[in-house]
Amino acid sequence: MLTEKVEIWTISQLTRRIKSLLETQVGFVWVSGEISNWKTATSGHAYFTLKDRDSQIDGVMFRAKLSRLRFRPENGLEVIVHGQVSVYEKRGCYQIVIEEMQPKGLGALQLAYEQLKRKLEAEGLFAPEHKKPLPLLPRRIGIVTSPTGAAIRDMLNVLGRRFANLHILIYPARVQGVGAAAEIVRGIRTLDRWGVDVMIIGRGGGSLEDLWAFNEEVVVRAVFEAQTPIISAVGHEIDFALSDFAADVRAPTPSAAAELVVREHGALVEKVQLLERRLARAGRTVIQHARHRLDVLQGSYVFRRPGELVRQRRQQADELRMRLEQCMDRRLQEVHRRLDRARRALRLLSPFNQLCQARERLAVLRRRLLHGGSAVVERGRGRLRPLMAQLDALSPLAILSRGYALAWKLPERLLVRRASELQPQDSVQLRFGEGTALATITTLEEVSDHGPS
Repeated sequence: MLTEKVEIWTISQLTRRIKSLLETQVGFVWVSGEISNWKTATSGHAYFTLKDRDSQIDGVMFRAKLSRLRFRPENGLEVIVHGQVSVYEKRGCYQIVIEEMQPKGLGALQLAYEQLKRKLEAEGLFAPEHKKPLPLLPRRIGIVTSPTGAAIRDMLNVLGRRFANLHILIYPARVQGVGAAAEIVRGIRTLDRWGVDVMIIGRGGGSLEDLWAFNEEVVVRAVFEAQTPIISAVGHEIDFALSDFAADVRAPTPSAAAELVVREHGALVEKVQLLERRLARAGRTVIQHARHRLDVLQGSYVFRRPGELVRQRRQQADELRMRLEQCMDRRLQEVHRRLDRARRALRLLSPFNQLCQARERLAVLRRRLLHGGSAVVERGRGRLRPLMAQLDALSPLAILSRGYALAWKLPERLLVRRASELQPQDSVQLRFGEGTALATITTLEEVSDHGPS
């Protein structure tokens, strides 16, 4: 028993005390470790484990903080996190509630860039078969960029120098910072609906953070889904944005994009003049060939004696007509011959003729059957007569008919061969050549070879 009064805590009180100590004594810390068991609940909160070689700690990152990450956390990724050490009272487990997370050894933006690039490439957004060709001479050019940047001035200078009086539509949009991606998407979709011939999106150079709006997934998908051919010109030649891979053409700089979209006016004029000269030479050549063919045809037999050609054609037509008539006559005769053969075959194969022939064959077979049956019966009778004679000679009835009789002792019906087998008063059945008789033995006598004694 307790000898003095002590304070007894409940589990909840102890857990809250530990939680308070951890939050006040340890508080917010920076921790590095490897992500494992990453799970995202339907509420949008993420639960996972941070571990190193010897230890691990549970981690939780709520939806509001998670949505601000530039990259996608995944199992096996080493990260540096900043958060408050606390206790989850329901289970009594200590954990770190994370406020900030960044990949270890690789910038968050660079990691997000690589992750999104792999995802979109796997979906086919960068496939070459989806690329659309640029128009040769666009009449309406759409540009989505900042109206105050150096990029728009460079592009307008190039377009004006190479081909003046073009219809250019500029959709002003922020190209960096919060909301820039949404404005770029609206610009792409608006110009696409307005039916421009070609579109340029881009901006001047800058850091990865400055160019990040063109790496946003919504921008890349808007570029891919547009029906208008798009040239992506983001940053300098060494800069590659994800919109460059989804666009139909990638230009190293905004000025280069302007040079790609229109050809120089003087070069086009020279090419048109060259084509005109080539067309004129080709036309003269065709006319010369046509005149030569006409001279040859005018000197041909057809033009000199056209009536003779018609007469020859008429004669050929008559010959063909006669050959056709002869062929038709031969064909008709052959059809008549085949018809006669078929008619004769039909008569032979008619049911009435077949029935008459069957009746004649049946009568012949009946006569052959009767004649053959009589012959068989006579041969059988000839073989049966000597057998009947032998049977009659050997038959006991024939012997009995000569005055003999057979006796059977009754009721056993045993054949009696000796008189000694009988006793007085025995009943016997006698069989004669014709008929039978019953008798009773009264006396027995011995018979010698000379008669009864």
